[in-house]
Amino acid sequence: MVMRSKAIIKWPKQVTTSLVEQLIKSERNVEKALTVFDSASAEYANGFRHDHTTYSLIISKLLSVNQFKRAEDFIDRMKTENCKITEDILLSICRAYGRVHKPHDVMRIFQKISDPTIKAYVTVFSILVDENQLKVAFKFYRYMRQLGFPPSVPSLNVLIKALSKNESTMDSAIKILREMPKHGCTPDTYTYGTLINGLCKLSKIKEAKDLFKEMETKGCSPSVVTYTSLIHGLSQSNNLNESMSLFKEMESKNITPNVYTYSSIINGLCKNGRSLEAIEILQIMITKHHKPNMVTYSTLLHGLSKEKKIPECLAIFDRMKLQGLKPDAGLYWKIIELFCDDERFDKAANYLDEMVFEGVPIKRVTWGIHVKIHNSVVRGLCKGGNDGNRGFQVYCRMRGKGICVDVETFEDIIGFFCGKRDFEKAVRVVGEMVVDGCCVGEGVWSDLVYGVCGKGKVEEGGEADESISKAEDSPPFTQLIILKLKFILQK
Repeated sequence: MVMRSKAIIKWPKQVTTSLVEQLIKSERNVEKALTVFDSASAEYANGFRHDHTTYSLIISKLLSVNQFKRAEDFIDRMKTENCKITEDILLSICRAYGRVHKPHDVMRIFQKISDPTIKAYVTVFSILVDENQLKVAFKFYRYMRQLGFPPSVPSLNVLIKALSKNESTMDSAIKILREMPKHGCTPDTYTYGTLINGLCKLSKIKEAKDLFKEMETKGCSPSVVTYTSLIHGLSQSNNLNESMSLFKEMESKNITPNVYTYSSIINGLCKNGRSLEAIEILQIMITKHHKPNMVTYSTLLHGLSKEKKIPECLAIFDRMKLQGLKPDAGLYWKIIELFCDDERFDKAANYLDEMVFEGVPIKRVTWGIHVKIHNSVVRGLCKGGNDGNRGFQVYCRMRGKGICVDVETFEDIIGFFCGKRDFEKAVRVVGEMVVDGCCVGEGVWSDLVYGVCGKGKVEEGGEADESISKAEDSPPFTQLIILKLKFILQK
């Protein structure tokens, strides 16, 4: 029996490969798994020696956490210990590099395989296609053929996938399908599914439907992936009835829809103004133990917000957060925009505060959304007797984060403070407006000067002279004159 603790591992006198495998597999922590690996061969001087099985397992553990350098170090260690480096071990590293989009490293590792089999060539060919390295992929395929590898269903399927990525080569992909029998290769479900997916992405729905019918006549049963590709294509092209019909057909054939199938149906319903029906599909999806993903929720929220379904929108938004998914700036914008359109700016501000509190990142692609959100909320809060002081707080936060303030937003803030006769803050905002290089309208200047001078309360000329005289000695008035001069010089 093996007694283990966090500090040491007590090995039996007879250490076996299966025992070492079992212990490494049971360790979720990679560092602990490495400790098991090293201690197994270090315990007895003439005892256990690792073979390609245990090496493969520890390399797999390292690759699962993207520790590629350490995984490759174990390949070097295998060489020094004269341990057989199998093709499968090197291909596992190739796949791992492909997963993190490093095709050049894939090719580097592939070159370490001595006398690679057709499986190795097809694996690398597939990775290059998945990474859209099509020029290199086609060159690699030609090299395979030059080496004398005959066409096979797996290699032709990958070639069809590559050709299906562009409209200009789609006809060539279909031509290969037609010529496969000449090479002794029978198209399978994957062949047809790949072509149908490519055609749908290129909006060639009629051709995709024709192939879908053909594959059934050839004895190829459509998979969930094939159904999902066609359902998604039909939904995108507003053929919702056909899409729903296929969805029901799947159930009748006992083909279980996946997350992407449900999301495609939800997308189609939302695009056609049937977001409440989409919620029903979401409920079915959850009862079937499929977890909605970010795409599912985003699609549904966009549809609900478009139809102004505020309560439903908030319910889905909360469900999404409860599932542990973090809404991005675009989704917060949908919620905030709904409240702004409904003139419930206090609620809009609450969600803006939540977005800031949750630390939703301001990225280049979402910069414009952040600008829209903040300006809309500030303008709404400063208009029509709303909470302008809160609007001013949001404005100050905007400036602190370097978020651009629109001219209209500046003017609404100034108008709010003029209405409250808080001219010091109004003048301060004008100053920041001038610093930002915004054009201050003559109406804003006039309102401020008249406000500072108290013109609204002055009726007689003598009183006006006295009011203006007092105003000229006040800090806001002096500041206004300086700002006006700065503005003129900028122009």
